[in-house]
Amino acid sequence: MALTAQQIPRWFNSIKRSSLITAAQLRNHFQRPGQTWLHGLSAQPQMSSDNCFLQWGFKTYRTSSKWNNSSQFTKSSGQEINSAQSTMLPSMNEQSQEIPTFDSELSLEGLDDVPPLSPLQPISEQEAVRIIADPPLPPDSFTLRDYVDHSETLQKLVLLGVDLSKIEKHPAAANLLLRLDFEKDINQVLLFLKDLGIEDSQLGAFLTKNYAIFSEDLENLKTRVAYLQSKSFSKADIAQMVRKAPFLLNFSVERLDNRLGFFQKELELSVKKARDLVVRLPRLLTGSLEPVKENMKVYRLELGFKHNEIQHMITKTPKMLTANKRKLTETFDFVHNVMSIPHHIIVRFPQVFNARLFKVQERHSFLAYLGRAQYDPAKANYISLDKLVSVPDEIFCEDLAKASVQDFEKFLKTL
Repeated sequence: MALTAQQIPRWFNSIKRSSLITAAQLRNHFQRPGQTWLHGLSAQPQMSSDNCFLQWGFKTYRTSSKWNNSSQFTKSSGQEINSAQSTMLPSMNEQSQEIPTFDSELSLEGLDDVPPLSPLQPISEQEAVRIIADPPLPPDSFTLRDYVDHSETLQKLVLLGVDLSKIEKHPAAANLLLRLDFEKDINQVLLFLKDLGIEDSQLGAFLTKNYAIFSEDLENLKTRVAYLQSKSFSKADIAQMVRKAPFLLNFSVERLDNRLGFFQKELELSVKKARDLVVRLPRLLTGSLEPVKENMKVYRLELGFKHNEIQHMITKTPKMLTANKRKLTETFDFVHNVMSIPHHIIVRFPQVFNARLFKVQERHSFLAYLGRAQYDPAKANYISLDKLVSVPDEIFCEDLAKASVQDFEKFLKTL
């Protein structure tokens, strides 16, 4: 008896509930020649719920539905029933070419017809356990470490030697790095710095200090370099200045020009001396001018140096312009009033203002104990102020004090 289109859904439900036949029995049933699916169903309703079989049944059900819509189906017409049987239920020879066995795989052509999986499609618990998902990014964090595994930019910056632990202390800087693309935003700045003369080994320390350079326009950076070159700064000079003062190129051309003009005018220096001054201490162009102005008043009004003496000292020791005011006055008071060294000798050795005061005091006290504290170049046994503050203890004891290091250490314990 043939199955009508209305009976086929109930037929599939009976197949799903049936568990009386095994896969091996179904294969043996398929291999019997001369039998059709119609005979098998009417003779023995023992079916398997295998996926391949259900897939074939679904195709057959769709075929019968199409046939039912296109033709006038009547129960009285035997020819139409026979036609439906031939359309719905192919012979075993035909279906053996269409239905895959349990041991075979679907053909590549059949895979093309399979619809894509939906993200809403339910999965089994076993499949869900096998899914490995990346941990979600935290919406906010106090450290960049949580984002390094997910950011190619941060990974490459770490390889360059950038210390992210210092940058993350500044939330605005950390947010800037997270928004940057390495190839589009960072790579061109790195090429610019390397062309400027910054070595690969110096890029990490430079970018750790001046991470804000990534927010600067590349054309503006090139314009500032061109300005320095127009003022006769060599490429080596510019590279040295940028290494010592990483924020130098973050300042506009107008500010750089004003700073150079200030030192040239305020200190009455020539163009060459003003250029040499900022090359040796480029932070004069990036730091505040208030300490510089204050120290100029200290040298002139409190310490009693003349203008030309100040010029000589700062061109020889530029750090005197940014030194701590209290340290300057204390050092001068000891050297001038305790050691009795006059202004004109101090002018010749201004590096004494950069030395540690306690070191000067210890060595002078030891020389005075030995009777060798003589700082007048016109007299015998002259002790140079430069050597007094610059040479290591071994040379100081051997050449200047004419004593052993052990004697010097024993003396220090008495202080």
